[in-house]
Amino acid sequence: MLFLVAALLLLGVLLGAVAHVPVSVSVAGGLAIALWLAVFAARERLSGPARAGSPGRTRRRGGAGR
Repeated sequence: MLFLVAALLLLGVLLGAVAHVPVSVSVAGGLAIALWLAVFAARERLSGPARAGSPGRTRRRGGAGR
């Protein structure tokens, strides 16, 4: 959650700064972000199905009162 807040804060700062930089710098930054997202997506796809020890991907056994 803290990472998300920091990312949104950084996004706000960058959007404020993008109005004051040349278009080529903005395009280069956008391409860098797109490349980062593409690498992340490829790594996630190649990692296979849900990992065995990942929290949140396992189901609890038993009834509602346990």
